Amino acid sequence: MTWSTADIPDLTGRRALVTGATSGLGYETAKALLEHGAEVLVAARNPEKTADAVERLQQATGKQPVSVELDLADLSSVERAATHVANSYDSLDILVNNAGVMATPFRQTIDGFELQIGTNHLGHFALTGRLMPLLKGGRVVTVSSFMHKSARGIAEADLRQQASGYSKWPQYSKSKLANVLFMLELGRRVPAVLSVGAHPGYASTHLQAAGPELAGAKLTAKLWSGANLFAQSAAAGAQPSLYAATQPELQPGTYVGPSFFEFRGAPKLVHPTRTAQDPELAQRLWVWSVEATGVDPALTVPR
Repeated sequence: MTWSTADIPDLTGRRALVTGATSGLGYETAKALLEHGAEVLVAARNPEKTADAVERLQQATGKQPVSVELDLADLSSVERAATHVANSYDSLDILVNNAGVMATPFRQTIDGFELQIGTNHLGHFALTGRLMPLLKGGRVVTVSSFMHKSARGIAEADLRQQASGYSKWPQYSKSKLANVLFMLELGRRVPAVLSVGAHPGYASTHLQAAGPELAGAKLTAKLWSGANLFAQSAAAGAQPSLYAATQPELQPGTYVGPSFFEFRGAPKLVHPTRTAQDPELAQRLWVWSVEATGVDPALTVPR
């Protein structure tokens, strides 16, 4: 299968929300959606960076995106953002759950969850649930990573992992496993929306260096930046997400990644691990996530 952003259909009249769209994959996803006629909401944590991204997107595409303040590591911020969107719009056609953090030093979210799982999974779980009334007939794209393949499972205790025993890469992998488990379970529980997933392969973004920067490890951050010389561009890395968000007639649970050993190249349909496809594990994660966030996407019925 050979596919590029030139194959994206006309999206005039469609509305999309992309999380983490101030840079990297999210920015490129928002840019391509705008270029093909969609109205795009740019949801991100830092108001200054969001305003800058909105300006750059407008200059690049001639289309005016809308900013939404959203901190996925704060469930009250998720609620405020979703309420704002619901009060401003009557429908949402595409939700791209893209934002994330990677390999951070031990931190907790405002609500006491481990930062990586709290941001990458729980924040998006709650956001999806709170936006569900707008999404009837719409599409939810959850962005994972090939790193989910190294996770052998996930337990309820991982949501509130403590500093003792914390290991940043295994925890990141679990958060990405949670993304796939959620994507598949959402499709089973809420057939009124199309739930699909994607991963970028190895793409050049700031995400790799952000964790070391947070830890104050400037040299490691520079090494990651150097390693990005071997990665595909953020625009190329965004193609699987864009395929998942726009390709007609996809089936629920479709998972898209790069064609060359899932590392780089044009998007194609790929397969999550057997663990990620375990329905019993997905059901348990769903229950834990509902208890953690107070939101059940299966109960917030689309309008």
